[in-house]
Amino acid sequence: MDAEKYLIGNEFISSDETIDIINPYSAKVVKKVYKTKKEDINKSLNYLTSVFEKYKKVPVYQRYNLLDAITKKISERKDFLAETITQETGKPIKFARLEVDRAILTFRTGAEESKRIQGETMDLDLLKGSENKIGIIRRFPIGVIFAITPWNFPVNLVAHKLSPALASGNVVLLKPASSSLVCGIEIGKIVKESAEETGLDFCPVNVITSTGSEAEFWLSDSRIKMISFTGSPVVGWGIKRKISQQRISLELGGNAGVIIDKTAELEKAAAKISVAAFAVAGQSCISVQRVFVHKDISEKFSELLKAETKKIQYGNPFDENTVTGPMINSAEAERIERWLGEAMDSNAEILTGGNRDGAVIEPTIIKGASRESNINSKEAFAPILTLREIDNIKQAVEEVNNSDFGLQAGIFTNDLKNALYAYENIEAGGVVVNDVPTYRMDTMPYGGVKHSGTGKEGIKYAIEEMTERKILVMEKLNDI
Repeated sequence: MDAEKYLIGNEFISSDETIDIINPYSAKVVKKVYKTKKEDINKSLNYLTSVFEKYKKVPVYQRYNLLDAITKKISERKDFLAETITQETGKPIKFARLEVDRAILTFRTGAEESKRIQGETMDLDLLKGSENKIGIIRRFPIGVIFAITPWNFPVNLVAHKLSPALASGNVVLLKPASSSLVCGIEIGKIVKESAEETGLDFCPVNVITSTGSEAEFWLSDSRIKMISFTGSPVVGWGIKRKISQQRISLELGGNAGVIIDKTAELEKAAAKISVAAFAVAGQSCISVQRVFVHKDISEKFSELLKAETKKIQYGNPFDENTVTGPMINSAEAERIERWLGEAMDSNAEILTGGNRDGAVIEPTIIKGASRESNINSKEAFAPILTLREIDNIKQAVEEVNNSDFGLQAGIFTNDLKNALYAYENIEAGGVVVNDVPTYRMDTMPYGGVKHSGTGKEGIKYAIEEMTERKILVMEKLNDI
């Protein structure tokens, strides 16, 4: 098979070395990609630094046209992109299509937000000597953004970096995850084509295929003005320690908790949680991992959840009915198998599931695992769910907060006081009422606290991260 080239400057180029992309379900090589050389990254940074001086001056209508063109091309190539997602990552095909739909929304929102980067004015005549002084504040792009994206949403999370950056006049050096390089390259092709069709004589995005360790060399390069990273906490916080003066946005992990109080609609909660825990093999930062259920309804809810879980089809990601596909590789599946064994050694009980076939883990519910066990205290990133009984809402919130993470949480309740108490007291970037913490609309602010990261995504909010406020101080013209 022909290897995919990477995007440096305004052209796709090759190298002497290639990388194999292996489908996690079949364990077969499905794609080959040329590996970026170190000198190519240096060339790219010089190029992007230069074209930023052009792109930041591009009028708003042309930025809008660029993002609109990208949106339309992704829509036209929806099936191809979805198949590429499934080939590279093993994401079930119906969820791959949903991801492409979300990416279309993400770029469309960027197009609209490019027209809404508004400034403000303020009176400064607050002390004697400042008579007639006013301030005019606008937001300005900052330059080259180094976007590092993960494999679990290899199209939409690329969109979440590129869309706000391009909307606000920045340029991007994109490093997709090594397991999903082709998805990143395909978006790079779309950006390049769209730039040409909308009258730009340069490409504001470059795509490299280096490994994470090779990319580390460039983290503190002065040509990079911001790093936007989505991935594991270990890597993300490690990046933060290595940078010098760059801004940074980190969207990291979680072990999302959800509360089921005794007023909840149990059938609804069980149906939603089963999908939120086990879809795409639980490989989302906001997949349901920990469930805290009121003791009065615990037995009934457990039976409902088991029944819903047993309905879930797992295995071949190209089967239209598959909900739980493979984990990204067999090593990750083996890790979860070990974690389950450790929990069982500590008197936990598997209510359903627990089996492994290659990279595929059967959807698994476990009860009685200790708070300190890996399966509870760390991010599983797997089709695993733990159950624990609680006595009241205060205890439930304490259990949710008993975590190093704080990305999103959920509560199923028909008691408004409990919903508001959860919102006020759960330590997380978002609380979802009567739905799962896995819920995310791509326009909303999204980001965590504690080990889950710093900064916010969601196009409008990412634009704020990627721009700098600048004030113009001047005097009012009271007379001519």
